[in-house]
Amino acid sequence: MNRRVILVLLSVIFLFPLLMPNAANSYAVEHDPELWKVVNPLNTTTSFLNTGAHPDDERSNLLAYMSLGKGVRTGSLIANRGEGGQNQIGLELGNGLGIIRSEELIEASAVTNVDLIILSENLSDPIYDFGFSKSPDETLEEWGEEVVYERLIRKIREYRPEIVFPSFLNVDSQHGHHRAINVLTLNAFEDAANPEIFPEHKEEGLTPWQIKKMYLPAQTVSGASWQVSNNYQQGVAGQTVSIEVGNEIDEVYGKTYAQLGEDSRYLHKSQGMGRDLPVQPIYVNLELVKSISEIPGEEDTIFDGLDFNFEDTAKRLTKKDNQVRGSLLKVQKALDKVVNQYPSRAGTFVESHKALAEVSKTINHVEKSRIDSRLKDDLLFKLQVKKDQLNKVSQVASELAVTVEVENPTLTKGGETAVQITASNNGDKTIQDIILELNTPESWHVSDGGEKKNLKPGEQVSASFTVEVPENAAYFHPYEKSTITGQVTYKQQKESASFNVQPNTTVAVLPDVSVDLHPDQIAINQLDVPETVEVEMMLTNYVNGPSEAIPSLELPLGWSATSSQEVVNFEEQGEIQNVTFTVTPGNAIPEAFDVTGVVEVDNESFRTTVQPITYNHIRDQYYPYEAVSKGISFELTIPEGLKVGYIDSGFDQIADYLKEIGMDITKLSNEEIASEDLSQYDSIVLGIRAYRKEGLPELSDKLKEYVEQGGHVVAQYHTPNDSFNGDVHPPYPITIGTPSIRWRVTDQNAEITVQNPEHPLFNYPNEIETADWTNWVQERALYFPSAWDDQYETFISMADPGEEPFTSGILMAEYGEGTYMYTNLVWYRQIQGQVSGGYRIFTNLISYPLQK
Repeated sequence: MNRRVILVLLSVIFLFPLLMPNAANSYAVEHDPELWKVVNPLNTTTSFLNTGAHPDDERSNLLAYMSLGKGVRTGSLIANRGEGGQNQIGLELGNGLGIIRSEELIEASAVTNVDLIILSENLSDPIYDFGFSKSPDETLEEWGEEVVYERLIRKIREYRPEIVFPSFLNVDSQHGHHRAINVLTLNAFEDAANPEIFPEHKEEGLTPWQIKKMYLPAQTVSGASWQVSNNYQQGVAGQTVSIEVGNEIDEVYGKTYAQLGEDSRYLHKSQGMGRDLPVQPIYVNLELVKSISEIPGEEDTIFDGLDFNFEDTAKRLTKKDNQVRGSLLKVQKALDKVVNQYPSRAGTFVESHKALAEVSKTINHVEKSRIDSRLKDDLLFKLQVKKDQLNKVSQVASELAVTVEVENPTLTKGGETAVQITASNNGDKTIQDIILELNTPESWHVSDGGEKKNLKPGEQVSASFTVEVPENAAYFHPYEKSTITGQVTYKQQKESASFNVQPNTTVAVLPDVSVDLHPDQIAINQLDVPETVEVEMMLTNYVNGPSEAIPSLELPLGWSATSSQEVVNFEEQGEIQNVTFTVTPGNAIPEAFDVTGVVEVDNESFRTTVQPITYNHIRDQYYPYEAVSKGISFELTIPEGLKVGYIDSGFDQIADYLKEIGMDITKLSNEEIASEDLSQYDSIVLGIRAYRKEGLPELSDKLKEYVEQGGHVVAQYHTPNDSFNGDVHPPYPITIGTPSIRWRVTDQNAEITVQNPEHPLFNYPNEIETADWTNWVQERALYFPSAWDDQYETFISMADPGEEPFTSGILMAEYGEGTYMYTNLVWYRQIQGQVSGGYRIFTNLISYPLQK
């Protein structure tokens, strides 16, 4: 059914009867988006899967069109967790960022009502976002092609999509991760249907699945690859079908599908996603590249050639399979009755249970029939999908408001908590035989809860439980399902329905005590070895009540430590205490070493840091990892008297790391920049993307004045989307290259050519050698300037293999009495990643004024 209507006048809208279920009266009723979101999928049996590499790779406007618009069972399959990306809301990187991006993806998927599938399973998974790649071969080698492909085929066989669409093309201008998923997705068209590919799946009950249609993004007229941005034109090269998503308002949701897609993208806050879009023509242009039928030159819709519902399936049944035709038609009729009750929740509730009975009856009929085995398998799967969808319809239409309150969501082994499930009947129908139960892992002990009862409109029922956590319980993992969920089962029309409810907060089994070491990384200057190093141990008690902990450090051979407190006594859960260790390094300091935090509670040792991750747009999470401070030692000359001001962007921790190794670093606020005499600083460093900091762009004249009077500014990289104005903020113009994919060096081992090795930048105060450019992490540089004023001097060149070199990685110009430097090398990844060369070279960059 076509429910879209062009927005002409909001004050008066006349609708044709066929535009909506019960459309004769639709203009007189308020729409119910929550109900329609679960009712609309009853209109169709077809399915769609979008594949991508990272969180935010999903094609949100197309997903909104398919799921919210057409009711299609829609999935979003993502390979990794986005651990290698940047973080625009905090300091988490690596796995910490991966947890945030995974939660953002969950929230975004809820907006577009799509099923989320992630191939990466745990914090040490090989399918990891290792940073930008320009090659699908490199990506698959890093991930393990067999691993990622087996999981992809498994998920396709589980989800059984009829239409599959990878988000990106396999072209040189694309991210290697995107290209790898494109390659594997295309191969899966044949391989998911081949029983010889991963035959072990059959032993697990998974049967081969034939995708019906495979689409790719159609190229633009210029031939460039289809990017994240939308197309504002129709009729591009290779297009088979075009879907308009931006010019028509969905009557129920009050927005276009492009706008609904952006609502979901706004939840990718760590990546700065989301745009405000006007109502305007926006097209998703697709090319059909593989099909079980002949590929036409042009299609009317993406659904051409597919059964859209059970009625379509019934019409094409052969004489042999005709025995189930009547049952399928009855099911479709029952589903249509549910849809036609919208927006009446009471009517929908009753009809959904009648439809559940009809689906159950048809499942039984199909199971006993002698129809073709593949058809039987397909029908049983689709009927089960409809059963699941009807349970969701019943849940919403029943107007049961259910809460699961966990008294103590922070658990330890051997601990317990009270849980209460409360159900309120806010609807017009009596809920029959309602029972509230609790789901936990099998080995957990749960006391009996409530009993069955009828719940009249306006009534409330509660069930209380005591949950005991066994000593062999698994610790919390951020990517696993909640250990405690509520289950609600009830009847209507003598047909049962059930649904699960998540607790009101994150439930986690954690170590008795968390051990958090500061600093989490230790850098020792071999030219100035400290007599002692202080290590702070922050201990958090997760035991529900008093506990006694004995803290200690595991140190390199020959090292020793004394602590400020030998025994820590906690009075209550959540209490935090700090212990200071004074560490004396031994005579021999390894180039790399570990300092491990240990705490003993009741004769059991714990070595885990539990990092809470809390943001308003996602649920609370925990990141557990080993309590280790990684250490390095190297020779670093720091000029005597060097004084540096650091404008902290909130996106890097370079200032803290340089301070730890002995530099005089002062973080400058906007107020201090505006009011202080900046000439007291030999150098002022701008953190990465510093001009995103509110108020800083207005202070660029003060920084230029500082340079003009003899100061030295080192500005780190900015993106084209930051508030950095290359014509205004630096003393001479700098243009950041776009698209950014073309202006980066992703090979962390890419060869570096120093154009003038005798220049002071590479000799004072540290003599830079080839070794300083080795063992870098993740990448060399991002967002290279594509153009710059002739006043700037260049110093180094670098390139990914087979590409033309970039020379703008370090730009420096004299301005008045001072110097201004812009450098887009990823110093923060090197210094925070404990690359000694990163420390040494960056020290030279900020020490430049003192060599004069």
